[in-house]
Amino acid sequence: MKPNRDVYRQMVDSALERYVYDVFDGQQIVLDAMRYSVRNGGKRVRPMLTLEFCHVCGGDPAHALAFASAVEMIHTYSLIHDDLPCMDNDDLRRGKPSCHKQFGESTALLAGDGLLTLAFETLCKAEDVSPAFILRAVETLANLSGVRGMIGGQVIDLLSEEKAVDYETLTCIDRLKTGALIEAAVLLGCYAAEVSDEAVLTAAKTYASCIGLAFQIVDDILDVTSDTQTLGKPVGSDEKNEKSTFVKLLGVEKCRAISDELTQKAVDALDALPGSTDFLADFARQLASRKN
Repeated sequence: MKPNRDVYRQMVDSALERYVYDVFDGQQIVLDAMRYSVRNGGKRVRPMLTLEFCHVCGGDPAHALAFASAVEMIHTYSLIHDDLPCMDNDDLRRGKPSCHKQFGESTALLAGDGLLTLAFETLCKAEDVSPAFILRAVETLANLSGVRGMIGGQVIDLLSEEKAVDYETLTCIDRLKTGALIEAAVLLGCYAAEVSDEAVLTAAKTYASCIGLAFQIVDDILDVTSDTQTLGKPVGSDEKNEKSTFVKLLGVEKCRAISDELTQKAVDALDALPGSTDFLADFARQLASRKN
């Protein structure tokens, strides 16, 4: 199978439709909110990485679909909660009303919780992966989406509002808040191919770390250089919420230079992987040059 972003996206979208099941005991509204948010899927960066790392490591991407879907559920739940009035208070997500604007705050909160728990149920449905690697996937995703990862980054981010934050703290926030889930995505791809070679896993982590930080730096740039129609969400939200950003700290041009350096480091790390890495190299470059 030749890697193809459109094919991967279709695979992920179809899998998510299967895994977000229906219920018939009066609680369908929360499933509607979950499905609404999952369908508003953006670039599917994380699940694509899961599928392609599985492919590069010699596995069948179809065997990684449960893992890829679980990662995207975690990502989607985090966005639902990020948009809530108690967090970033954003009314738009990818050009559509945020979940809480469409369904109300309480249902949005529960939709996020529902996707979080469904993610771990979904991991256990990876029929073509051995139990030992499913267990590694569960532990990795829980760790990197929890207080040692994504949630921890969100906590530090909230504590840093209305404060002057230095480069090291800002890097820590984004390494946890954004980079940790990207690391989970690539590692789960390796686990779907049942890889235990530490050199390969280390290279995967380096790639994830670099593109994760570059991704957030580009987000900061777009928040001040783009517009709401192009970006699909309100611009200037970082300024509104008095958040420290790389752009505020370093300026746009320096941020672009750092993003380019990180992207090249990510591409260089791919040399340790066993298969063709052209897709992953192009993927990293496209993320760094994106407009939304």
